[in-house]
Amino acid sequence: MARQVLLLLAALAVCSGLEIRRPALGFNTWNAFYRDINETLVQQQANLMVSLGLRDVGFEYLVLDDCWAEKERPADGRLVGNKRTFPSGMKAMGEYIKGRGLKFGIYSDAGSLTCAKYPGSLGYEKEDADTFASWGVDYLKYDNCHARRDYWILDRYAAMRDALNATGRPIVYSLCQWGVMEAHLWGPKMGHSWRTTEDIRPTWDSVLKTLDYNVGLSRFAGSDVGWLDLDMLYVGNDTGLRLGEQRAHFALWSLYKSPLMIGHDLRDFPKQSLSILLSKEVIAVNQDDLGVPGDLIWRQGHKRIYAGPLAGGARAVVLANFQFAHPTAFQQCPRTNITVFWGQIGLQPGQRARVRDLYEERDLGEFVDSFTGSVEAHNVLALRVTPLNGPLDDGWRPWHGQPAYAAQAANVAVQRYEDWVPKSAPWRCMKAGGGDTVFQQPDPAKQPGCGGKDR
Repeated sequence: MARQVLLLLAALAVCSGLEIRRPALGFNTWNAFYRDINETLVQQQANLMVSLGLRDVGFEYLVLDDCWAEKERPADGRLVGNKRTFPSGMKAMGEYIKGRGLKFGIYSDAGSLTCAKYPGSLGYEKEDADTFASWGVDYLKYDNCHARRDYWILDRYAAMRDALNATGRPIVYSLCQWGVMEAHLWGPKMGHSWRTTEDIRPTWDSVLKTLDYNVGLSRFAGSDVGWLDLDMLYVGNDTGLRLGEQRAHFALWSLYKSPLMIGHDLRDFPKQSLSILLSKEVIAVNQDDLGVPGDLIWRQGHKRIYAGPLAGGARAVVLANFQFAHPTAFQQCPRTNITVFWGQIGLQPGQRARVRDLYEERDLGEFVDSFTGSVEAHNVLALRVTPLNGPLDDGWRPWHGQPAYAAQAANVAVQRYEDWVPKSAPWRCMKAGGGDTVFQQPDPAKQPGCGGKDR
């Protein structure tokens, strides 16, 4: 073949010299401010991350999203900060952030332009990576706008990966490619986290859709490979999300071990929403040493159970009531009972376990074989189930015994223990409208499985 996928995605044991054993937690400017960011605003957010207690519970990255740069590259091709909105420059901006005990994150794009039409990094990967490293950047969010469809996405993301590695600076590499081409299959070879869906929207329906699109993906992520990125948080934003919906959103993003990026202006943060983000025991699930994402293990109508293993043999369990949201339905049936059986979460029959409410930070009692909780509509019970006798086994996984998650022939090779991608993998090429073939490989005429012949 003209180019072997295995060579293109050569094993990346530690991307950018950095081993990320836990998902990143932080603040991102985009959902709060969109294009209107400036030096003073970022300084205020940095100070508030400290004074509100967010830094102390683990939110350490402050990420400047799109629109921080000048609209045109200067003659030497090096990116520079916008001289009007960031008059002190980006290195000074990073030093201010770091002076608050935080880490400095920045944004770029794997296309010729960013999504807001500022300079992208396509073709400038080495220059931009060197620039970011010289500014002391700790985190790069790398978007996917303004790239021709014949520029293979893996080539574009690998180019920046290699450029970051070459700087010698440890930089978290966050792929913002919207789940394109089943990113859970190639993201682990590319970066520290990868988006699994399109952008989340500030609605409950979008939260549910994002969750549904991630069902079955937990087996592709973890502390040894990287993290599923379910996109930024809408906790605290003036979006119409009820408080219970925000609790569900945060608990389930934490269970999936998604990076947790706050997206609400910290100058005006509702106290009840802030209390969600400061929930230390929910955050502890996200940051657990075992590093295994949870997943959906049971669903019946509007009732769902999500669960995952924790270090030492405990289980994180989220009982979710996603009942239809019509006001009359809330009035007629504001709560429902949901039961998790020990056999569903890999515990033994007859095993006694302590059940703890993670948001309330209180024990609910000791139970044998099962636990039943009363859950409000559009809300969750976030629980820790800790066995008190018998084997303490953290080898259980949420996909064990789940026929819906069984490996398929086309995907089994990417499930961590075998060769990376079979030659017949369906995403190596795809069909566009009108019957034309859109090839996602270099030299498409020579690619097997896409109408070409093996070289």
